[in-house]
Amino acid sequence: MSFRTPFTRAALTLGTLAATFATGSQAADWSDTYIGYRTGSSFAEPFNTQDIKKNIFNLSHASGYKYGSNFFNVDYLMSDKKDPAFAGSGNGASEIYIVYRHTLDIEKVSGMALKMGPVRGFGFTAGFDINTKTDAGYNSKKRMFVMGPTVFFDVPGFLNVSLLQLWESNAPYNTFSGTGLPRYQYKAHPMLTAAWGIKLGATGLSFEGFANYIASKGTNEFGGGTAPETNIDMQLMYDVGSLMGAPGKFKAGVQYQYWKNKFGNSAKGPAGSGAFAKTPMLRVQYHF
Repeated sequence: MSFRTPFTRAALTLGTLAATFATGSQAADWSDTYIGYRTGSSFAEPFNTQDIKKNIFNLSHASGYKYGSNFFNVDYLMSDKKDPAFAGSGNGASEIYIVYRHTLDIEKVSGMALKMGPVRGFGFTAGFDINTKTDAGYNSKKRMFVMGPTVFFDVPGFLNVSLLQLWESNAPYNTFSGTGLPRYQYKAHPMLTAAWGIKLGATGLSFEGFANYIASKGTNEFGGGTAPETNIDMQLMYDVGSLMGAPGKFKAGVQYQYWKNKFGNSAKGPAGSGAFAKTPMLRVQYHF
């Protein structure tokens, strides 16, 4: 069977994965699995001065068990023709980006009470990022492993702050020049990261998102330098499902991404304005 559009393929793939997670999560103490869609018209890519429109489907799963928690997210990103699929193409690039994190809760593992002031507890996080993108320039094939301590803050919802060490590599292929590079390992470097989902009282609104500050990863695969990154992705979501007698099922809202020195490319260098994304989006989510 062949599918007519990338939208159809993405929806069916995410639907299948969501059903798998929803079934498997029955053994967890708690779980939340949802599919989402977001769109914006001012995305940026390094070395590209144009505003790019992207449609993004995602599957996200979070769950907790006796000793900790899991988080998984996969984004399927589809650009318009301003971010072409290959040199001379009239079609836009496509990308799959996968994130997985596992956090051990030290209090649950040790049995020691660790709550103090605004801190609910401590954990240890490990995981990975993987991406593959088909475009006219870099064709990223990122592989990144992460590990480090996490602090849980006592808020209505969650606020977790981690200091993670990153081990990242890539193996790009340029369709303009027809040349590729063997997998290149960047210098190990730290990331200060926060993730949150905070309910705003009884309003039906929640403030959600993540923020990363990533140190320079040293010399890049082309012999140049890299810059520290700041990536803040936040959304204000409303529980539309509560209006239909199904609270928590359907959410809609607005999202904003601020990403300076994207992928370690300095916005003041050859990568230009495309290394600095300031992107408003509309977002919807269906929770299983």
